[in-house]
Amino acid sequence: METDTPHSLDALLPAAMAERAEAVGVAKAALPLPRLFALAVLGGVFISLGAVFSTAVTAGTGLAPGISRLIGGLSFSLGLILVVVGGAELFTGNMLIVMAAANRKVRLAALTRNWAVVYVGNFVGALAMAAAVFASGQYRQGNGAVGDRMLAIATTKSTLSFGPAVMLGILANLLVCLAIWLSFSARSTTDRIAAVVFPITAFVACGFEHSIANMYFLPVGLFVKQHGSASFWATSATKPSQLGGLTWGNAFTHNLIPVTIGNMVGGGLLVGLTYWFIYLRHRAARA
Repeated sequence: METDTPHSLDALLPAAMAERAEAVGVAKAALPLPRLFALAVLGGVFISLGAVFSTAVTAGTGLAPGISRLIGGLSFSLGLILVVVGGAELFTGNMLIVMAAANRKVRLAALTRNWAVVYVGNFVGALAMAAAVFASGQYRQGNGAVGDRMLAIATTKSTLSFGPAVMLGILANLLVCLAIWLSFSARSTTDRIAAVVFPITAFVACGFEHSIANMYFLPVGLFVKQHGSASFWATSATKPSQLGGLTWGNAFTHNLIPVTIGNMVGGGLLVGLTYWFIYLRHRAARA
């Protein structure tokens, strides 16, 4: 017999998604420090795995730039799928904790503690992955094509101007947090994966900037530049003279600092506080 009751496998609607996002934010803010840091390290590793995959499949393809970026974006989606399905803490995604904070369910001290610990843990995980990938010699694959791709990505990222880097960060985390927001509607693992793929593919294909991904992309490029083998440089299409802008200082001042600022605005303000205002503000007013 048919009824008007929605099937339990139906996706959640936005109002219920907002309530789930608030509950998730409360739980994240209350995580014990050792577990929070370990999950943050995993988050950095998972995003880096997406970056490794994306770099490998776009190296030396000779495809049109748009097609290559599309392939790279689809591949990079692996990182956020691992975070969302496998379980990890990601600084950029945790901007959505502002929904619970705005509703007075999370104190400011707990919010900043989460962000600080997760940012550092993500950096540790991403840096470890960059060191591991470099030590594996992957950069020499394809007669050095993979290493050339690593150097090209890192050089482009480390030579951005501050203002554009902030804006690229805003646009990237707008899409990342929308991907996570959409995943709050999910009733199954398949739903979560489907929710993530297109927003993440879009941000990569459009060339936007993600601070945690860049914690892998920049160091691995620097490792290749500074410690690449003689056999790599003998076959590489990249010349050291082309890499003057790729330095540790530029990695932070031209990329990680402005991109992090942009990521916070794009995720926390444009997604988190916007959906709080639409769906949760009335509850805070009654409290």
